[in-house]
Amino acid sequence: MNICMAHRGWSGRAPENTMAAVRLALTHPGIQAMEIDVQLSKDGVPVLMHDFELGRTVKGSGMVKDYTLEELKQFDAGSWFDEAFAGEKIPSLEEVLKEVRGKLLLNIELKTAGDMYPGLEEKVADLIQRYGMEDEAYITSFDHDAVARVHELAPTLKKGLIFGGKSRLLREQLTAMGATILSIPYPYLTPDFVHEMIEEGYTVIAWTVDNPEHIRNLISFHPELQICTNHPDRMLALTNKA
Repeated sequence: MNICMAHRGWSGRAPENTMAAVRLALTHPGIQAMEIDVQLSKDGVPVLMHDFELGRTVKGSGMVKDYTLEELKQFDAGSWFDEAFAGEKIPSLEEVLKEVRGKLLLNIELKTAGDMYPGLEEKVADLIQRYGMEDEAYITSFDHDAVARVHELAPTLKKGLIFGGKSRLLREQLTAMGATILSIPYPYLTPDFVHEMIEEGYTVIAWTVDNPEHIRNLISFHPELQICTNHPDRMLALTNKA
């Protein structure tokens, strides 16, 4: 059956990329995977954060990379979502790995561009291997060069490319970067394309799907299509797992 992937944790019910969202996703057995975003703190620690700048989901200003982990931990990352989450902190990747190990698949998206975060790939790959999560975690990124660096550092780790659309040379790019996972916006998917890619051995992730009718449509494409959503409960209601 289709894997239900919680986007940035269960971000429809808790502040994205926080331990609250991570733990909430772990409470439901129907959620089999989770996507999180990772950047580096000033002192080189992988942390969960989507935006390069603070402000939208964190009460602060400036760039993530300009603060140490200790400094980032001082910011409130929860009250923007609801006062019930006031005081929620920016977690480190290591905190999340400790929490989810052995419980679900983890899609770790590297949020980087160019040479913004030297060493990010190595640090994330090292943590996955240190916690023995090679079979339950994979690395994806819009920055395809970052995925290529992961492949050079840890060729056995599962890796994927994120696309903003449907490339004519999609397979060639996946092959060149050592990637077997395709993460793509759901409107670009068709049943034939999904079948072709999965039959060729690729993992296909559709993102980010919150409309129940769109979810229902994608479920009909292929039972192995992974569906990334902010609202896992909507997908689980359709698959009778709610």
